[in-house]
Amino acid sequence: MSTAGGEAPHLLQEVRGEVFLVTLNRPAARNAISPQMACLLSDAYARFAGDDDLRVLVVTGAGDRAFCSGGDLALTMPLLTGAREPEDEFDRRVLEDPAVMDRSALRHTSLDKPIVCAVNGACVAGGMETMLATDIRVVAQNARFGLPEAKRGLIPFAGSLARLPRQLPHAIAMELLLTGDMIDAERALSCGLVNAVVPQEEVLAEALAIAGRIAANGPLAVRQIKRTVRLATGVPLEQGFELEDEAKRLVMASSDAREGPRAFMEKRPARFTGR
Repeated sequence: MSTAGGEAPHLLQEVRGEVFLVTLNRPAARNAISPQMACLLSDAYARFAGDDDLRVLVVTGAGDRAFCSGGDLALTMPLLTGAREPEDEFDRRVLEDPAVMDRSALRHTSLDKPIVCAVNGACVAGGMETMLATDIRVVAQNARFGLPEAKRGLIPFAGSLARLPRQLPHAIAMELLLTGDMIDAERALSCGLVNAVVPQEEVLAEALAIAGRIAANGPLAVRQIKRTVRLATGVPLEQGFELEDEAKRLVMASSDAREGPRAFMEKRPARFTGR
């Protein structure tokens, strides 16, 4: 899909070896999610899922003000409520394929490759929901987080009502959801919502470094770890053990499982193939 009038795309994509870097690219609009961005995100995630050469995804935002301020209140929300008529191919695709919005928020997806989030500023509403769909989060010292939908008579609908109570203690999750208040990076770190707080200029480099370390690991093992954790979360312990046993059978029968210990004993980097 092309953009109107030669406008810069609302999402940038870059392959860095085995790491796929995706950048929300509307800095003047605090990287708010437009219909174009939603469509491009949906397609980028599908590209990542379908390309075995891409082992880790890093998601960040352009500029130094915001990671993402949520759905665009002038473009996306009026389109979804019927207050605005579709104006271009992205608008029409959002309306004709409602699954685009789900895929752009990584809802109803079985993506089992890891995602690292580099939060370079404010992370609000749909932006925080995007972060909640990721596995590891590196954030700037000036980052702030919040789900203010209730303040506007709305609800978060891109995953937070299901994800946040699984990732935080109940009382903290409900405080954020019901008050709509913001928290700073240090509180996000203290309650376990994020992994690291670093100076803003170091956020992307640190996220890419983590992604690189993950990408160097056995890709089959990494995918089975994420898949098993995803499927075992919330199920009875015995069912979780069954999922773990299934992953063990798959990984231990692989050539990677033979290569890893051999490389360690021979004191050389492992040459994993994902098979």
